Amino acid sequence: MTKKAVIILSGGLDSTTCMGIAEREGYTCYPLTFDYGQRHKHEVEQAKKVAAHYEVPQHKIVDIAFLGQIGGSALTDSSIEVPDYTGSKEVPVTYVPARNMIFLSLAAAYAEVVGAEAIYIGVSSVDYSGYPDCRPEFIRSMTETINLATQAGIKEGNLKILAPLSHLSKAQTIQLGIDLNVPYHLTTSCYRGGESACGTCDSCKLRLQGFEQAGAKDPIPYM
Repeated sequence: MTKKAVIILSGGLDSTTCMGIAEREGYTCYPLTFDYGQRHKHEVEQAKKVAAHYEVPQHKIVDIAFLGQIGGSALTDSSIEVPDYTGSKEVPVTYVPARNMIFLSLAAAYAEVVGAEAIYIGVSSVDYSGYPDCRPEFIRSMTETINLATQAGIKEGNLKILAPLSHLSKAQTIQLGIDLNVPYHLTTSCYRGGESACGTCDSCKLRLQGFEQAGAKDPIPYM
C-alpha cells in the first residue's frame, strides 16, 4: 500500500527539507500551503515551484486570510514593522498567534481526506526565533489531540505529526537537505518577502548563518 504524507509547505527552507525527507522515507507527498493573510505572497509562489519540482500528485493552497484580519504579527499587519535580527529569544513581533496550531488542525483534516498517515512540519527548537509553537511539547500535545479528534485517529490511532528538524541546528538541516538534493534555489525565507531576500531579518540571518556553518553557499539572491 502506498504511504501518504501531508507536508505543510511554506516555500521556505525547512518545509522544503521536509519534502526531501518524506520522499526519502517512501511517502507520496501531498503538500499543503496556506495563504494566511501574510503581507507578501512570494512564499506561496515559491511553494508552487517546490511542489512542481517534486512532481506531487496534488498541491493544495488553502486561503485562511482571516489570520490577517486577526493581526497581531509583523507578518500579517502592515502597521507593525518587520525588525532586523537581534538574536533575542523573546517571542518576536513576527510570531503569528496560534499559526502552527491552526496549520496542523487543517493538515489533519486534509490527511483524513487523502488517507495520509503522517503530517510533516518543519519546526525547530534549536535555531528558531522564540516561537512557542515550535517546541517539541507542543508537537506531542497536538499529536495526542489530533488522534482524539479525528476519525482516522479513533479508527487507527496512529496519525503522526513528524517534526524531523526539531532537534537539528539550521546548519545540520541544510547539510541534510544538500545530501537529499533539496532544491534550496527555489525556496524563500525572508520575512520582508521581496524577490531578493533582505539579509537582515531574523529568518534571513539564521538562514545565512546556517549555510556558512554548513560550508555551503546560499543559492538565493540577496539585496
